[in-house]
Amino acid sequence: MPSYSVAQIRLAEQRALASGRILMPLAGAAAANFVTARLPAKASVLALAGPGNNGGDALEAATLLLARGFDVHVVLPSGPGKLPADAARAWAGWLAAGGQARTHDDLTEGPSPDLVMDGLFGIGLNRPLDAKWQSLIDAVNALQVPVLALDVPSGIEADSGAALGRPIQARWTLSFIAVSRGLSLPGAGRAAAGACHVDTLGVVMPADSADR
Repeated sequence: MPSYSVAQIRLAEQRALASGRILMPLAGAAAANFVTARLPAKASVLALAGPGNNGGDALEAATLLLARGFDVHVVLPSGPGKLPADAARAWAGWLAAGGQARTHDDLTEGPSPDLVMDGLFGIGLNRPLDAKWQSLIDAVNALQVPVLALDVPSGIEADSGAALGRPIQARWTLSFIAVSRGLSLPGAGRAAAGACHVDTLGVVMPADSADR
């Protein structure tokens, strides 16, 4: 499938937002529908929501899954204080739906979830993981349960596909708008992504700018 640079995806996103499109609820719905199609009713989902809009996508999906009867828990490692505006609204929606306000979680306690949804970084990571984030990702990988990565597995640089630490090992990656270039290149990104899927959210990328 065609793939694009982060700059190209960001430009398409900005143009869609400028035209009045509200993309985060669409991304959350796409992720929730993806999970619903693959898990039985009332299955348990652990949603990891990072400090940016990728975390907001995960929160939107978590709220929808909770309404559908799934057993959903959210881990927000950085807390809600510095979330961007759209993600902060998604956090408020999660709380209003009765979701728990948790800023950290010991993933080794209690039963393992049926699925982990990785909304930590998406296409925004451009520096090596620090010890805090690496510890969380290592704990997720140690669970040995299916992981759905949103946009890009956390720990992967989206343009090059290089590992910026030990990345999330996903069973599936659901990209929004377009697939990042780093998932189409041989290397860590492709290996970590599992089966790649894309939901364009109705945003059209210029075909002549895509990698093949």
